[in-house]
Amino acid sequence: MEHEMKDFLHYLTVERNLANNTIVSYERDLKKYAHYLRHVEQIHSWNDVSRLHIMQFLKFLKEKGSSAKTIARHIASIRSFHQFLLREKIAEQDPSVHIESPQMERTLPKVLSMEEVEALLEAPKTNTPFGIRDKAMLELLYATGMRVSELVNLNLSDVHLTMGFVRCYGKGNKERIVPIGSMAIKALKEYLEHARPQLIDPKKRTTDALFLNHHGQRLTRQGFWKILKKLAKEANIEKELTPHTLRHSFATHLLENGADLRAVQELLGHADISTTQIYTHVTKTRLKDVYKQYHPRA
Repeated sequence: MEHEMKDFLHYLTVERNLANNTIVSYERDLKKYAHYLRHVEQIHSWNDVSRLHIMQFLKFLKEKGSSAKTIARHIASIRSFHQFLLREKIAEQDPSVHIESPQMERTLPKVLSMEEVEALLEAPKTNTPFGIRDKAMLELLYATGMRVSELVNLNLSDVHLTMGFVRCYGKGNKERIVPIGSMAIKALKEYLEHARPQLIDPKKRTTDALFLNHHGQRLTRQGFWKILKKLAKEANIEKELTPHTLRHSFATHLLENGADLRAVQELLGHADISTTQIYTHVTKTRLKDVYKQYHPRA
């Protein structure tokens, strides 16, 4: 059973060109699934798996306290895997057919107000190379709406300040070109001219990474997350932040100011516009809050 899983993961990597994080997620889900089939159902061939076995596994996940979102993700992984087995003639049937994902309550993303974004962008102390770097990162994130993983993976060659755009690679290594505004360009110029040269460690191998840590090497997602939490505290932002908060705020503020939904979809790199539409619900919710707060008869 392990051999077929390895073949499937290789297929996702080479033929589907999926992002590494997505492949890791598939692998984790399928390992749990295979472990259950072997040790609970005593099954050692994918051909012996029935719809009932899958339903029992999903019941097992629910009893262990897995959320509807987690169960839905497992179903998607299992379905893709069984379709692969059938297509490759490794199995004679697809037992995952007609298994429905649980209904999920779609939670609205947390966003910052424009005032909170301003406070956050002003939080870095730009009298140090690290403060200049942090300012450039925040300005670029809010200017482009890119994911944190996309930000930390940027190289020097991806930034074109004279043309006013940045090239980044999203999920599935899909390239997109995103324009950047004057404030982000100014912050990046300051970083590249006055801060980044000071962060390079001459004793270590040089790197093409745009944003460097205190070792002179590429900043990680975890490193950025620590920086963001620290700056949010200094900016007196009490809302719960995630690495996606500035991305959510970018999209919401664009729509609130009249941007076209299709344009926002392109900027965010969403494959499906339904993913972008969640932000229209956020703007409606915020309008209701404003109405309740300021209308005398609300």
